[in-house]
Amino acid sequence: MPKGSRFGGSHGFFRAYCCVVAVAVVLSMACQCRALNTEGKLLLEVKSKLRDDLGHLVNWDPKDETPCAWTGVGCTEIGNQNQIVVTGLNLGSKNLSGTLYPGICGLTHLSFLDLSSNSLSGGIPKEIGTCSRLVSLYLNNNKLQGDIPPELGSLPSLERLNICENKISGVLPEEIGNISSLLELVAYTNNIAGPLPPSIGRLKNLATFRAGQNMISGIIPPEIGGCWSLQVLGLAENRLVGEIPVELGRLGNLTELVLRNNLLSGTIPKELGNCVNLKTIALYQNNLMGKIPVEIGRLGSLQNLYLYRNGLNGSIPKEIGNLTSAREIDFSENFLTGGIPVELGKIKGLQLLYLFQNNLKNLTKLDLSINGLTGPIPLELQYMPKLAQLQLFSNNLTGGIPQDLGAHSPLWVVDFSENNLEGQIPRNLCQHSNLILLNLGSNRITGNIPSSITDCVSMVQLRLGNNSLTGSFPSDLCKLVNLTTIELDRNKFSGSLPPQIGNCTALQRLDLHSNFFTSELPREIGRLSQLVIFNISSNEFLGGVPPDLVNCKKLQRLDISQNRFTGGLPEALGSLVQLELLHVADNQLSGAIPAILGNLPRVMALQMGGNRFSGEIPGELGGISSLQIALNLSYNNLSGPIPPQLGNLDMLECLLLNNNHLSGLNVSYNDLSGPLPPLSLFQNMTLSSFLGNKGLCGVAALGPAAPSPPHPVRCPWRGSGRGRGGSWRWLRPPSAGSPWFSSSSSSTS
Repeated sequence: MPKGSRFGGSHGFFRAYCCVVAVAVVLSMACQCRALNTEGKLLLEVKSKLRDDLGHLVNWDPKDETPCAWTGVGCTEIGNQNQIVVTGLNLGSKNLSGTLYPGICGLTHLSFLDLSSNSLSGGIPKEIGTCSRLVSLYLNNNKLQGDIPPELGSLPSLERLNICENKISGVLPEEIGNISSLLELVAYTNNIAGPLPPSIGRLKNLATFRAGQNMISGIIPPEIGGCWSLQVLGLAENRLVGEIPVELGRLGNLTELVLRNNLLSGTIPKELGNCVNLKTIALYQNNLMGKIPVEIGRLGSLQNLYLYRNGLNGSIPKEIGNLTSAREIDFSENFLTGGIPVELGKIKGLQLLYLFQNNLKNLTKLDLSINGLTGPIPLELQYMPKLAQLQLFSNNLTGGIPQDLGAHSPLWVVDFSENNLEGQIPRNLCQHSNLILLNLGSNRITGNIPSSITDCVSMVQLRLGNNSLTGSFPSDLCKLVNLTTIELDRNKFSGSLPPQIGNCTALQRLDLHSNFFTSELPREIGRLSQLVIFNISSNEFLGGVPPDLVNCKKLQRLDISQNRFTGGLPEALGSLVQLELLHVADNQLSGAIPAILGNLPRVMALQMGGNRFSGEIPGELGGISSLQIALNLSYNNLSGPIPPQLGNLDMLECLLLNNNHLSGLNVSYNDLSGPLPPLSLFQNMTLSSFLGNKGLCGVAALGPAAPSPPHPVRCPWRGSGRGRGGSWRWLRPPSAGSPWFSSSSSSTS
């Protein structure tokens, strides 16, 4: 081969070699530029210690340049060189298991770490103490074990530490007091034991400390009074002993104090009265003794006060009535004595008050009415030997009435009205023959009235209305000579009213309305000479209205409406001069309306509509100057002219004469307005009967027997469902000389 050819071949080989080397270098440089940064590699180490069954971390790709787009990873740009660093790792509730990588603090800028609500096991690595920028650490709701590393005390920026609901054991380390920035320490539901470190008092910024449901023992260190910012202190269900430190009174920001279910002893410190922002105090199920401090009454914001299952004694301080924000108070299962202060009635929003299993043996009166009390009536009330007056009306009580109520107590007043009580009436309420008032109205009581009630000779008022009681009217009630009130209205009673009702000679109020009573009204009703109110409306009584009612001279309200009474209305009713309301509407009464009713000097409402009364309207009704509420004669068979005397009823607000056969109406010179109702009565009238009513419309079509009104108005169509007539009303009562009603023959022009 020629020499030049060999050189040329060698030179070509060299050139090819150089190209290959150059490409390799470029590719190597390109690969180095795309390599994952150090923090990303460290996070892959974190992932290697975890098991991710649901693939939440599938996008943690080692081919990425940075981990900032990975699930749960938060990055921040720092410095002037636009450096991107990992500052947060949020892997809470990802169904992860495994352990926490000890080298996680290689993320030197990490400030937020949340691995809560997973299934992590193992211990909290002591290396966590090197995360010098860590602000929030959430490891709660896992399966972590072992001790709390003292190295946590080396975290100068830590504000929130939550390790609750794990299996962590050991003690709360003394070094915890070094975390001066700590705001929240939550460690409840673990196996933490030993005493609380006094160093906790150095945490001046601590607002929440919850370490309940552990095995913490020893005393509550008095140094805790130095946690001036503390708002929530929860140490329930531990093994704490000793007294509640008086230093807690320094915690002016405290809103919740929960020390229940421990072994605390001594007294409740009066200094708690200084914690004026307290909303909840739960000290129940301890060994506390002594009196309830009166200073508790200063806590105007307190909503829940639970002191039950202790050994408290003395009386309930009246200052408890100053807790006007209280909703629930439970002093049960102590050794309290004396009475229940009436001041408790000032707590208008009280929904729960438990006082059972105390020594309130001398309690004679208990009135918790008109509150928001809920739940059942405490069974313990039935064992108070001196209880005489028990009033719980106007609450939201449910369940049944304790069936032994009255067996051990000389009750004389029982008022449970306006609640949601069910079941039957207890049979022992009058066992001591002292009961004078029984009011169970407006509940859901069922069954019959027990014989022990109908035989209660001391009974004065029996009020059982608005329930679901059944049976017939108890004839034995009429043996109770002191009985003044019987209210059985709005129940499901049936049968007849027995003639023995006449034996209730002291009866002043008899209300049986809205039941299913039948048969005729016994004439013996006339023997109730003291009767003031008699209401049997909305039943099925039939027959005639007994004229013997005239003997009830004190009657003020008589209501027999909505029954099946027939025949005429006894004229003698006109002699009941005390009568204020007479309601006989919606029966089958017939005949003429007794003119003597015009002699009733006090009657304010006369309701006689919906019957079969006939004849003319007595002019004497116009003499009832007291008529104000209503005069209702509608839906009868009345005929003839409307008496002009009705124009004298200056106070009357409602006059109903519709659906009769009346004639001769003159309504001129009033202030009537609106369309004229399409009644035949009006169609047969002349224009002169409507003069002087500028707002009245629809009269132009009437006969021209007299001059037309100066401004006749046509009626607009109204789609109100009342037809073309619309409404027609009086704007004001007429003056004494105004022809409000008069016959058409004497119309005024």
